Amino acid sequence: MPDTFQPIARPTRQRLPLWTVFPLVFLAVTLLHWPLLRLPYYWDEAGYYIPAAYDFFRTGSLIPFSTLSNAHPPLPSIYLAVWWKLFGFSPFVTRIAMCFVAAVALTATWRLTILTTAKESVAAATVALTALYPIFFAQSSLAHADLFAAAATLWGVAFLAAFLIDARISRLWLSAFCFSLAALSKETAIVTPLALAAWELRLALRSGSLHPRKHLSAAALLCLPLLPLGLWYLYHWHHTGFVFGNPEYLRYNATATLTPLRFLLAFLHRLLHITAHMNLFVPVALMFACMLLPPLNEADGSPRLRISFKDQAIIYVIILANLVLFSILGGALLTRYLLPLYPLMILLCVNTFRRRLQQWPWLVALSAVAFLAALFLNPPYRFAPEDNLAYRDVILLHQRAIGQIVQHYPHSTVLTAWPATDELTKPELGYVTQPIPVVAIDNFSFAQIQKAAQLTDPYTVAFLFSTKYDPPHLPLSLGHRNEALDTRFFDFHHDLDPPIVARLLDGLVVWRAQRKGQWAAILHFDRPQEASLHP
Repeated sequence: MPDTFQPIARPTRQRLPLWTVFPLVFLAVTLLHWPLLRLPYYWDEAGYYIPAAYDFFRTGSLIPFSTLSNAHPPLPSIYLAVWWKLFGFSPFVTRIAMCFVAAVALTATWRLTILTTAKESVAAATVALTALYPIFFAQSSLAHADLFAAAATLWGVAFLAAFLIDARISRLWLSAFCFSLAALSKETAIVTPLALAAWELRLALRSGSLHPRKHLSAAALLCLPLLPLGLWYLYHWHHTGFVFGNPEYLRYNATATLTPLRFLLAFLHRLLHITAHMNLFVPVALMFACMLLPPLNEADGSPRLRISFKDQAIIYVIILANLVLFSILGGALLTRYLLPLYPLMILLCVNTFRRRLQQWPWLVALSAVAFLAALFLNPPYRFAPEDNLAYRDVILLHQRAIGQIVQHYPHSTVLTAWPATDELTKPELGYVTQPIPVVAIDNFSFAQIQKAAQLTDPYTVAFLFSTKYDPPHLPLSLGHRNEALDTRFFDFHHDLDPPIVARLLDGLVVWRAQRKGQWAAILHFDRPQEASLHP
């Protein structure tokens, strides 16, 4: 573990106050995302979070009705509805609102770094690298609950770190409050305060503990976020009859994932996500290389400070608890579930750089270059497009394809899969001005295309697209055995090429486009249609 062992005393004063840090960070995040702020909604945004928030915005219902309820807590919907009420309903307003949340998370990262290292130079480098890290950058303007949970979690950790310095109980209450907000943003965020509560209880019960009451108080208050989350589930059960959302959602994300082999495979994936994915291996490898060097001294001769053991213990407890939880839960291994962990990993790296190498800013710069490259260049293996700017390519492809349908086949019924089913039927998502009827299948695998061939619904157009990032030639592939395991446990499948689908369904490919390994296509079927009057 990097720079562990004995605790250290550290000053906590900072020259740059938080009230000046936040606006600077918010301005920087907004400007960096400016070309992305008018994009229509993407994937899970379109499939759940925006419909849920839009239902609350229109009717005040905390439980969505235009999409299946997943029992996600309502705080993101309330937050977005307030922004829409103040500034109007549009993707631009939504994405500005999410940049605001990203700035809150980055400001928490600044505060946590100051508390653990007492160095504004380390804080500035940590915040900059976190903002540029492709997963955090991409999520900074997307309306997913994970960013809300990450921002509140990081502030909860920062207040806990402040409590460990001066033991003021108000800091602990603020920490519990922030963790409660995190749990009301995303239910899985409850794992962090509970893991920290277990850690504090261990410290209180171990022999030789100097402050058992302090640790017991911390353990008790860190369990408080269970109360608002429990009340939300009670409310959800009372109104829907389900505690944890619709049964299919629960099966996919929880009950179907509880096998030892699946957990082991998922945990290995998660380890790669937190140490190597999207060029994170660059600062991690540099950190371990720096640990081979002796620590340096400050200008006054005092040794450069490590992050104290008690602070590092908190970081490791948070990382381990989240890795374990998200190896058990979640049908898809989405990296945004780990969003609070990336600033912590980067903090460990940057402080080790500074402590061990005089030219440490060059290592920060090298890490930044690696992150920028990963933001624009896809990795040589399969990944979720929302992990970098590939999600923009998906949106632009879908916009162009739907534009073709609207222009050339405006009154057709369209065969397609989610999320295009929502993009075509819900104008509020930003793709159409009037709903277009659809016939839905799960994906464009051979089995689903066979199913489509048997359907009696009168579709005359098909909108096909890559549902996975699966280019034909991957430099890094673990072979058919790995694909079989991914198919069994992680919903992997191969989408058929549009010409093959056209032959199977007796249609014609009338439009096709590609962007960086992803594609979309329109098929037309020469079939009789019922004539109808359109006002």
